[in-house]
Amino acid sequence: MRHRVGQRKLHRTTSHRLAMLNNMVTSLLEHQAIRTTLPKAKEARKLAERIITLGKRGGLSNVRLAARTVKDRDVLKKVFSEYKDRYANRPGGYTRIVRLGFRRGDAAEMALLELVDRPEKKAAPAAEAPASTEETKAE
Repeated sequence: MRHRVGQRKLHRTTSHRLAMLNNMVTSLLEHQAIRTTLPKAKEARKLAERIITLGKRGGLSNVRLAARTVKDRDVLKKVFSEYKDRYANRPGGYTRIVRLGFRRGDAAEMALLELVDRPEKKAAPAAEAPASTEETKAE
């Protein structure tokens, strides 16, 4: 039985696993969505939710705690300003995992790990189509 066993090892050494998860969380907070395997997404979700909660609380000690995981200063500022305001009224559940199917090479189950309530990307306006040749001939 595996009752109360901590986390997935993901077939990596401790230092490799921690570095990988820290990088994944930093990328998630920077880009607001990442594509990865399902077990990695489930582990990264735990860290990301803790970092956003630290950002909501604010304060110097929480900035230092979050800086242990998020090494990029710009992303850290984003957590303690933009995400703090965005998730101020949400009691938790800042991330969502969407299953994407299986990877073609090794059939690993893929997932999209994304932040909820992220703004939709605006589509670039389509360039105006040139006037048809019939209209130009008439002129």
